[in-house]
Amino acid sequence: MEYRKLGNTGLEVSRFCLGCMGFGDATRWVHTWVLNEDDSRPVIKHALELGINFFDTANIYSLGVSEEILGRALRDYARRDEVVIATKVHGKMREGPNGGGLSRKAILSEIDHSLRRLQTDYVDLYQIHRWDYGTPIEETMEALHDVVKAGKARYIGASAMWAWQFQKALHVAERHGWTRFVSMQNHLNLIYREEEREMLPLCRAEGIGVIPYSPLASGRLTRDWASQRTRRSETDQIARSKYDATAETDRLVVERVAELAERHGVPRVHIALAWLLQKQPVVAPIIGATTIAHLDDAVGALAVKLSQEEVAFLEAPYVPHPIVGHQ
Repeated sequence: MEYRKLGNTGLEVSRFCLGCMGFGDATRWVHTWVLNEDDSRPVIKHALELGINFFDTANIYSLGVSEEILGRALRDYARRDEVVIATKVHGKMREGPNGGGLSRKAILSEIDHSLRRLQTDYVDLYQIHRWDYGTPIEETMEALHDVVKAGKARYIGASAMWAWQFQKALHVAERHGWTRFVSMQNHLNLIYREEEREMLPLCRAEGIGVIPYSPLASGRLTRDWASQRTRRSETDQIARSKYDATAETDRLVVERVAELAERHGVPRVHIALAWLLQKQPVVAPIIGATTIAHLDDAVGALAVKLSQEEVAFLEAPYVPHPIVGHQ
């Protein structure tokens, strides 16, 4: 395993982060394909064995069950000081007023709930899952600063927003002397590259570490275009809304991934992830592995180095896409 600093911090994280949205309870979540606890634990354990020290979840994943599963597994398989735990806040956790969002009340309440479920005194990275249009960003940033000063989070990060919003949050924190975001968890892969226009240049300029989600486009970059759908692709309406509308234009990119994989004699997943690993300032793509084989395939990408010509070959067919994820 390789490790990198997360942005301008001294925090060292593995080159892959295990995304834990796939661990939970299908009866409490919109995604019916998630693994239960018994099936999740071997995947988490194997990630640790491969040297992955970075784990990302969110309070909204299976309404807290993902955090519970991850917390129990890390308690049993790892030492707390040797792992980096990230979780997120924003999603609606209960009906009625103040059940979600990024108000001071919500943040200070949800961090405590997350810590209880994760069975830890602190998280290493506390992220806002989306932008809250109903709460002043000053209120959100001050509350996050207080979470850090209370010792409940070591760093803070953001996810899925417009670049102007991220810059505004950074400016507000700097102006008031509050804790700044150190990471951006955004949507980025070979068939969705809209983040290259403004967000990635902003992150490079500000020293922000990028930890992209959906690095394999929900598996679309790893299989033949005409291959049968998986259980997830049949039922995951969120993923279908991200990619199905641009299917024909994306097919050319997927075919080039396959061609380059054949040239290198490696699985397609290696090519898709190798492209992402060379993209600055990407630190650790978030792998939503639900099998041990998924993890082994991902880690193998570290051995693949793409030339500038190969990167250009992969990128050439891309066309602009509608914004998805924070539209």
